[in-house]
Amino acid sequence: MKRMQKEVDAYISQFKEGYFPPFEMLARLQEEVGEVAREVQQLYGMKKKKETEEETTLQKELGDVLFVLISFANAEGISLDEAFDEVMEKFRTRDRDRWTKKEELE
Repeated sequence: MKRMQKEVDAYISQFKEGYFPPFEMLARLQEEVGEVAREVQQLYGMKKKKETEEETTLQKELGDVLFVLISFANAEGISLDEAFDEVMEKFRTRDRDRWTKKEELE
């Protein structure tokens, strides 16, 4: 994540506008997540793409979410490596018995 955060920062830093303010970032993130939802709906749901709609992929849409999320973290001075480590620790402890584990192969 550190490499990705640096790469996004190098990209954003070349523009005078820099990072958007927090509420704008949140709106952009929500917009991108909505596009992921639309793509999932069109792939797996009842509502299929119209022939006139631009071709995209779930991978591209998730990439957009990742870019905005990284931008948001950078703007707020948050290390996504540290954030990830914290959330994984939470899942390893608080939720360790929440789900049914697969049986180990013998």
